[in-house]
Amino acid sequence: MKSAQEDQYLEFVAERAKALYRSAYVLAAGDTHLAEDLVQETLSRVYVHWKRVAGADSPAAYAQTVLVRTSLTLRRRRSTGERPTGNMPDSAAAGPDAALRLTLLDALGQLPPRDRAVLLLRYWEDRSIEETAGMLRLSSSAVRSRGTRALNRVRALLGDSLSDLVPH
Repeated sequence: MKSAQEDQYLEFVAERAKALYRSAYVLAAGDTHLAEDLVQETLSRVYVHWKRVAGADSPAAYAQTVLVRTSLTLRRRRSTGERPTGNMPDSAAAGPDAALRLTLLDALGQLPPRDRAVLLLRYWEDRSIEETAGMLRLSSSAVRSRGTRALNRVRALLGDSLSDLVPH
């Protein structure tokens, strides 16, 4: 890669890495290590195709699409459902909404990966139904139905426990 393109790529990474990590964290249902792996894989794929990405209308949207598709592909490729046991966070979360965040992440972690991706794109990233459908290679009606089912599932999982966590 030429120096000017490298500088452009490094500037892009500096601007977008944190936002990609936040999205990856939600896609990974709070697994920080998996989120880091997703971001690393996404940025490496963007780097390989940087000449094309830099010429796109929105390199950020391109990277977000790569992140979501990488997440879904990684979930399919996992040969085992092996999950570590025990709940040892890397660091304690500070602030009054720590319990709320953990509860929401736990509920999101119980959703299928595509449903979690739909919720991330529609409500976290505030994407349109058409944008979400394009990124996930689904029809608009599939995005609407998955979103509705996923929200209902999260509501059922949370039940009344959410109202206990929200400060009044």
